Amino acid sequence: MNWINNETYIEIYPPLEFNYRECLIFLNRSSQEVLHRIKDGYLYKLLKVNGQNILCKIGYQANSIKVEFPVHTPSESTQEKIVQYICEWFDLKRNLNSFYEMAQEDKILQPLVKKYYGLRIIGMPDLFEALVWAIIGQQINLTFAYTLKRRFVEQFGESLTFEGETYWLFPTYERVAAIQVDDLRNLQFTLRKSEFIIDIAKIMASGQLTKEILLQQEDFLKSKNFLMAIRGVGAWTADYVLMKCIQDPTSFPIADVGLHNALKNQLALNRKPTIEEIKSIATHWEGWQAYATFYLWRSLYDETI
Repeated sequence: MNWINNETYIEIYPPLEFNYRECLIFLNRSSQEVLHRIKDGYLYKLLKVNGQNILCKIGYQANSIKVEFPVHTPSESTQEKIVQYICEWFDLKRNLNSFYEMAQEDKILQPLVKKYYGLRIIGMPDLFEALVWAIIGQQINLTFAYTLKRRFVEQFGESLTFEGETYWLFPTYERVAAIQVDDLRNLQFTLRKSEFIIDIAKIMASGQLTKEILLQQEDFLKSKNFLMAIRGVGAWTADYVLMKCIQDPTSFPIADVGLHNALKNQLALNRKPTIEEIKSIATHWEGWQAYATFYLWRSLYDETI
């Protein structure tokens, strides 16, 4: 990924198929979001790099992503890791040409890629965050999921306050491994979810589960099975994590309620499609199931910011 260090700020040059505004719309889908803030067209994100909390102010101009540092300018090595994070967050290294070629021949995706062209999967580079968010979202609506996430982050995460605004980091697995089930129950987490989250934190703290271990698996199925061996991680959770954190374009959370609702809308059905119907529809999406899903999710947030 091409980028320039301008001493006090960074410029990252994304692929032509990148639409910053579309990415912001997706990131702005909940007013309860606690891990980033969008203000006046800028995206504010707190990152912990090399032991430092770095506030990033991310904007877009003249075909480049400009990253400023409102609090203090980090070292060049830290800036390089920030570039890596942003590239992963926005999936900037992915060549989408074959996805768009496929989508042009698909009756469901064709209007979506035309409308949202340049949208990229907004990932979760941190494995613990991806797992916890997926578990939080199991069997509850999105609004309450964001409420639980906010409570979790504000209770156990680190923060930085700048010009009257507080910015948060997602809690580390080391921190969560040391808490008790009742600490989460007090935030309205169910008993099961509390146990699952703390168990995962302990597994990660022991080194038995890392992002590197997942990336080293020989294929998608082995990665999925590795995750599903963990208590609390079912097929949907594993698919979601592989899609959002490991960035496997073949990951397909076929049981996802949002996917079902989006397909219902796009096909003008009076009911949600069955799993078998979705499998049939998705035969054209081979190799790009994750992107097809993400564009369908985007159709549920047809609004501007």
